[in-house]
Amino acid sequence: MTQINMLRVLAAAGLLCAAIAGVPAQAQSDGTRATTAPGAMSPPARLPRADQAMLRDIAQANMAEIATGKLALEKSQDGEVKKFAQMMVDDHSTALKDVQQLAQAKAMTLPSEPDTKHKAAMKAMQAMDGARFDRQYMSQAGVGDHRKTRELLQKTQAKAKDGDLKALAEKMLPVVEQHLSHAEKMAKK
Repeated sequence: MTQINMLRVLAAAGLLCAAIAGVPAQAQSDGTRATTAPGAMSPPARLPRADQAMLRDIAQANMAEIATGKLALEKSQDGEVKKFAQMMVDDHSTALKDVQQLAQAKAMTLPSEPDTKHKAAMKAMQAMDGARFDRQYMSQAGVGDHRKTRELLQKTQAKAKDGDLKALAEKMLPVVEQHLSHAEKMAKK
């Protein structure tokens, strides 16, 4: 066999092996190697530092609403406050799952519990009972925290660089505004 024929046989064998392995023929024939296995995904895009801070703050807001909602379910004697608290637990648990999914997609680790500021506020509420607890819960978690969360989501929509984070803020904002409106009406009673 001549040297040219031998090269042709080797080239054909290389293409056959590449086809069996699922590597594109072009990558083999031009001497380059595939750097990603077929079907493998590229690593997730990381969020810019400011976007990470906003996503972390959104997670904290949701965790705090869940925790204070659970506390209100235990401590409140008012049926309307309990109904509101259950809505907070349900809606903010759903929102937190969305936040966690985005964080995972962006290779970001979120805190697993409320921050020190929210824990301190909860501790103060734990010492209260009856109507005093209900007023504080509706004033702080219902109105105050939802106003802060609304501002955070509006800021995220305006300043975030990541489109997925902006979309999440846009999705969450109407729910937070509904919660705020409901809480303001209840706080006036």
